Parts: sequence; structure tokens; C-alpha cells
Amino acid sequence: MTKRPIIIDTDPGIDDAVALAIALYSDKLDVRLITTIAGNVGLDKVTTNALRLLKFFNKNVPVALGADRPLIKEPIDASDIHGSTGMDGYDFEEPTEDLVLKEHAVNAMYRVIMASEKPITIVPIGPLTNIALLLSMYPDAKKNIEEIVLMGGSTTRGNYGVMAEFNIAADPEAAKMVFQSNLPIVMVGLDVGLKALVYPEDSEKLKEMNQTGNMIYQLFQKYRGGSLKTGLKMYDSTAIAYLLQPEMFQVVDTFVDVELSGSMTTGCTVVDLKGYLKQPNNAKVCVDIDPQMFKQWFMESLSKCN
Repeated sequence: MTKRPIIIDTDPGIDDAVALAIALYSDKLDVRLITTIAGNVGLDKVTTNALRLLKFFNKNVPVALGADRPLIKEPIDASDIHGSTGMDGYDFEEPTEDLVLKEHAVNAMYRVIMASEKPITIVPIGPLTNIALLLSMYPDAKKNIEEIVLMGGSTTRGNYGVMAEFNIAADPEAAKMVFQSNLPIVMVGLDVGLKALVYPEDSEKLKEMNQTGNMIYQLFQKYRGGSLKTGLKMYDSTAIAYLLQPEMFQVVDTFVDVELSGSMTTGCTVVDLKGYLKQPNNAKVCVDIDPQMFKQWFMESLSKCN
């Protein structure tokens, strides 16, 4: 079976760490490149976290540093959710810089995309700054991009602002550019992330499952995306879940835009489920998930790790 070639654009992040584990150990995905983006914490910290994870997993995937700030607005972060390092809770070995490319993430993405015999799927699970820069600087890359499967946005409320999900709120201008790119886009947002839960009994199983499971269990003790008692939200893993088992999702084709100037709604993904805006569909939006199917997939996927 031919693996699906992907690039993961990420800001690790505790739930990013889990998503990376599943993707890197999947026998259906070929992770060609990991690019980093300032988001959950600053660029240097998220890059160090990506390198720590690759060393922990013993995986040799090249890493390229991307944007250290949004296109226009001032940076925000989520250190209150993930801890000051972005991955508080586990004592990782310090990584080497061997996997770090000298080129910027945008240039590295372009090179990998254009060199690939099969079209590449881009999987952004952080703010969309790098992807917007790629598409604006190298529009010819679009011809060899299969689709963009992103974790971000919401059809209803937000988790950063009243109506804004964090990844979109971090760089709404970039998000708008991506949704206007005319590429196939899948939005896996808060609506499914809120139902993709890991409960205490699951965490305890992870602890005893394998080395990766124990590491994730330790990180979960510091993660504030939900609670250990009521369930931890696995937002970023849902994007990987869509790649590997899309049948667990309810998906609609619709038009999505991003609010840039609302005094209380900047960063809101305007998902036109009723067709009020009379615009052509530009995204597939995941509006629901089968929680039991996700839980089974999640645990089985992590059982394949070291």
C-alpha cells in the first residue's frame, strides 16, 4: 500500500504531541516534513518541542522553522493551557539540531511539494501563517497540493474569543487567505474537538500501554484542554483522524470565510451552513464525530507506537 505523503505544520503543544505520535507511527502516512509555527508558545519553544518528540520517537523527519509572528496582528499564545514550555509534564532528553533545515519553512514546503511524485496533503494544526505565506509566495505549489486538512475554526462558539477558535484567532488574515485559495480544504474544528475526548480510564490505559503512552499520560497531567475528570479534548488528533478514518465524521460542503474587522468577532470562522451568502462552497467542514469510534481509533493508534 502506498503511503499518503503529508507535511505537518505544527506548534507543539500537548495535543500536537499526540497528533504527531499517531501520524509518525501510522503505516498509511508518509510525513515528509514538519514545519513549526509560533502559536501555543513561541517559535523557538515549539521547534524545540518538535525536535524533542522526534528524538523520543526515534524518527528522522526534517524540521523547518516558520513564522515567529502573525502576518499583521500581535502574537498570542496558549501557555495557560500547555504550560510555559508548551509541553510541561515530561522530562524529555535535550535534542540535537541535526534535523533542522537551514531554509525557512515556506521554502522547505515548496521544495518538498514540487519534488513529490504524488500530490502532497498539508496538515496545519496550528495558526495558518506559514500556509498563507506559501500560497502567496509560491502560487504554483497549488498544482501539487492534494488538499489542506486543518485543525481550526468553529461553526458555533470559540475557545479564544466568544466566536473565535485559537488557531484562527492567532492569525485571522492568514486563515482568510487559506480559505480563499481555491484549494480543496477540510476544516476539522472545535465542533468535533469538543467531542473527541480522552477520559481518566483511557489515560490510565495509556500509562501502561507503551513508552509513548506513558509520556502522553505525563503530559496530560499538565494539560488544561478540558480536565482529567471530565475528559481531555484531543483537538489536533482529529485532523489526523480525518486523514486515516474519515468515516467517523459528519461532513458538509459549504462556504467558509473569516471575520477580520468585527469588534467582538475577529477570528470567527463564518460557516455558511444555510447558504445565506450565496457563495460557492470552498471547504468541507466536519460538523460532528462519532465519539466512540474516535476513542477506539485513538487508543488503537497509540498502541502502535513504541
